[in-house]
Amino acid sequence: MSVTAAKGFEASGVVAHLKSTGAKDVALVVNRGRSAAAAAVFTSNRAKANPVIWSQQVVADGQARAVVLNSGGANCFTGAFGFQTTHATAEAVAEALDVSAGDVVVCSTGLIGVGDQTFRDKVVSGARAAAGELHAEGGLDAATAIMTTDTHPKQAVVEGAGWSVGGMAKGAGMLAPGLATMLVVLTTDADLPAERLDSALRQATRLTFDRLDSDGCMSTNDTVVLLSSGESGVAPSDDEFATAVTALCADLARQLQGDAEGASHDIRIEVVGAVSEDEAVEVGRSLARSNLLMTAVFGNDPNWGRVLAAIGTTQATFDPYDVDVSFNDVRLCAKGAPDRPVTEVDMTPRALHILLDLHAGDAEATVLTNDLTHDYVHENSAYSS
Repeated sequence: MSVTAAKGFEASGVVAHLKSTGAKDVALVVNRGRSAAAAAVFTSNRAKANPVIWSQQVVADGQARAVVLNSGGANCFTGAFGFQTTHATAEAVAEALDVSAGDVVVCSTGLIGVGDQTFRDKVVSGARAAAGELHAEGGLDAATAIMTTDTHPKQAVVEGAGWSVGGMAKGAGMLAPGLATMLVVLTTDADLPAERLDSALRQATRLTFDRLDSDGCMSTNDTVVLLSSGESGVAPSDDEFATAVTALCADLARQLQGDAEGASHDIRIEVVGAVSEDEAVEVGRSLARSNLLMTAVFGNDPNWGRVLAAIGTTQATFDPYDVDVSFNDVRLCAKGAPDRPVTEVDMTPRALHILLDLHAGDAEATVLTNDLTHDYVHENSAYSS
């Protein structure tokens, strides 16, 4: 189970025929518990989709009862009609569940610019159908319904002492921070107020989803929602809860990385010896967004020169001639000069660890990314057709 692992939650996933494949494409997650506490984080892209604009208003009071999600259309740049579609979707769920539409988070994923009357009719009818299919074992159906170019559903659960937190996620392309570039629904039966949910969620996303930078492209629909039913009656400490939520998000982030479009390498960029955590992240992100480096990885070439070229574009504090670079535990560059032959590195496994020591301080950070492949280019050139 995933989003229904915590007590008090039900979920469903149904076919609304938004996808030409006839696969499930509308999901619903509902909190039946005694608490309706909620928190959420959204894309920082200035071009926000209608569901994001709506849902930001929904969670402003720290309350939400349901999350309805559709794949097969982003409902972004669809004008006033698109926002009305989002409102109508929330109203359909609210009517079916006998809750307020102002307590229904709406999420959409798919192509930008999709949102005509046919889209609205299918999403609204799908939302009603999903409300009729809710059950405590519906997590997998929901996780399947939110997939777009994903090859499999992503789910995870972390157990606490008498309470749990579970979640589902979708995302295989446009994986870059700001906030998450994905849709994620997290649920817990821990009995916590909205402000503590918000604190734990922001800490978790900062360390996980914000550091998943697959292709440097920021989506318009990013949403990560955390709902609490309070049904366990247990109130874990701030540290205990934040640790569990971070572990859950880290698990989902790794699943998203492993399913990134066309990728042949999962790359863990670890930056140590930085002056600050922010600078370590900046340096790590410069590598993740270097097309030259990512294509070299695709070709199984441990081209450490491209690492140094990339970090030189940042504002981080370091001496380029006092930097060490290792690929899969083989130090190829020491103090900005060749150290060991590149032939000592085996680049054929899918997992790749790039370690960069700036020798400038004590801070560190890790960024997750993928290589740039022919398959990625093909999939994103053919996706809209």
